Amino acid sequence: MTASLTRTSPPPPHRRLLPVALVVLAELLAVLLVHQFLLQFECRATGAEAGCTALKGLVARGIVVAAVLPMIAWARPGLFGAILAEGQAAPGARRWLWLHALGLAIFFLPVILAQGRDLSPQFAQALVAWLGGAALAGLGALFWLAPPAAWARHARRDGLAVAAVVGLAALVPDLAQRILPIWNWEGPSLATFRLVEGLLHLTGLPIETDPAERVMGIDGFWIRIAQACSGLEGIALVAVFGALYAALFRDDLRLGRFVLVVMPLALAASWLLNAVRIAILVLIGVHVSPGLAVNGFHSYAGWLFFTLVALGMVAVMQAVPWLHRRPARPAPAGGLARDWLAARILPFVGFMLASLLAAALAPVPGLTFPLVTVALAAAVWPFRGLYARMDWRADPVALGAGLAVGVMWVALLPAAAGPDPLTAPLALLPPAGLALWAVLRVLGTVALAPLVEELFFRGYLQDRLSPAAPWGRWVGILAASAAFAALHGRWAEALAAGLVFALVRDRRGRLGDAVVAHMAANATVAAWAAATGQWSAI
Repeated sequence: MTASLTRTSPPPPHRRLLPVALVVLAELLAVLLVHQFLLQFECRATGAEAGCTALKGLVARGIVVAAVLPMIAWARPGLFGAILAEGQAAPGARRWLWLHALGLAIFFLPVILAQGRDLSPQFAQALVAWLGGAALAGLGALFWLAPPAAWARHARRDGLAVAAVVGLAALVPDLAQRILPIWNWEGPSLATFRLVEGLLHLTGLPIETDPAERVMGIDGFWIRIAQACSGLEGIALVAVFGALYAALFRDDLRLGRFVLVVMPLALAASWLLNAVRIAILVLIGVHVSPGLAVNGFHSYAGWLFFTLVALGMVAVMQAVPWLHRRPARPAPAGGLARDWLAARILPFVGFMLASLLAAALAPVPGLTFPLVTVALAAAVWPFRGLYARMDWRADPVALGAGLAVGVMWVALLPAAAGPDPLTAPLALLPPAGLALWAVLRVLGTVALAPLVEELFFRGYLQDRLSPAAPWGRWVGILAASAAFAALHGRWAEALAAGLVFALVRDRRGRLGDAVVAHMAANATVAAWAAATGQWSAI
C-alpha cells in the first residue's frame, strides 16, 4: 500500500461508527446466508418448536434493527458523537473486539461441526451456542464502539427514546405476522391478485386464473399467491419505517404532508413492487425454469428487498424540501469514494447482500451469480481510484502460490454424487444467454470476488484482529483466515487458502499480492470448471 493510503492520525469520533456498522452488517448478511442455505433443521422435529420459531424470527428482527440504527445515528448525531468521542479515548477497545470475534466463533461452531447434516436432533445444544454467541458478539460490537460507562452515562438523556425506537423496529416482524390474516379478506387479496393478473396480461401471454383459490397459470405453470407472498410484510415494514422516521425527525418534518402524501405513495409503491416481483417470477417459471420460480419465494429476500425500499423512501424524503419546515438535516459528510476504510469494507457488504438476494432467487447455488457480478462491479467502481493506487507490481511468488491453491482446490473436490446441479438449468438457456452467463460468472469469480474478499479479510480484518504483541501478527492471520473459511462450504480447504493468501500479503506487506494470488487460484478453478462443465466448483 502506498503511503498516501496510510492513516497517520486518529479518525474523528463519528468515523469510528463506520467500520463497526459495516462489519456488523456484513456479519448479519453472512448469518443469513448460512442460516438459509447451510443449516438443515425442521422446527417440528427439534423438540423445541417455540425456540426454533423464535430463532427464525431473530433474523428478520436483526435486518430491521440494522437498517434503522443508521437513521437513529443520523437523527441524534450529538448523542452518538459524545459516546464515540469517549470511546476513542478509552483504552482496551481491542478486548471488546476479541469478545465480538469469540461470540461469532461460538455462533458458527454448530454449523462447522454439522458439516451439512440435519441439526434437528442436536437443535437444543445448537440453540444455546447461537444465542450465547449472538449475545457475546453483540456486546463486543457495542463496547468496541465505546466502553460500558460511556453508554450508561449518555443513555440517561436520550437512551429511553432510542431504546423505544429500536424496540419498535424489533417488533416489526411480529406486526407483519399479525396483519397476515388481512390476506384472507376478499378486498386486499383480490386486489393484489388482479394487479398481478393485469401485469401479466401486458405480456400478451394466455393467462388462466382461479380468483377464488388465488391461483393463476401460463402454459401449464401454476402458482398460488399465499400469505407469505402477499406483500403485507413489506407494507408493514414500510409503514413502521415511516412512523419511526416521523418520530425521529418530528421537529423538521411537515407531518401533515408526510402522512397525506408520502405514506400513501410509499405503501402503494410497496404493494406495486410486490406484484411486479410475483409477475416476474411467473415469467421466469414459464420461460426459464419452474424450479427457479417456485424456489424464488424466499421470505428473507422479501425482507431485504423491502428494507431497501424503505431506506430509499427515507433518502427521497430527505431530498425534498417541500416536506420540511426547515432545510432537512444534511447527510453525514461525503468523500466516501476517497475513504480507504470504506473501500475495504463496503464492497464486501454489497457482496454479501447481493449473494443473499441472488441465492434466494434460485434453487441451485451459482445460477444467479451473474447478478452478483453486476453488483460487485457497482460496489467497487466508486473506489477505483483508491484501488489503482495500490502496489500492483508483478510477484511470481504470489502467482505461484495462487496456482498451487487452485490446484489444491480442484484436487480435493469431493466426488460428485451425480451430474453437476447447474447442468440442467444452464441447458435451458439459449446459446447467447449461456455465453453471457459464463462470461459474467468467470469475471465475477476471477476478477471481482478476489479483490473484494482480500480487501476485507486481509486488508481490514487481519489488521484489526492482530494484537500489539510479537505474536499478534499470527493471531490476526489465523483469525481472519478462519473468518474467511466460515463463509465457504469447504471449511478445511478454504482455511488453507486463506492462510496462503495471508502469508503472501505479509511477505512484502502488499495487499495487491494477496489479491493476485487469489485471482490466480480462482482462475485455475474456473479454467477447470469451463473445461469439464463442472460449474458448481466455482
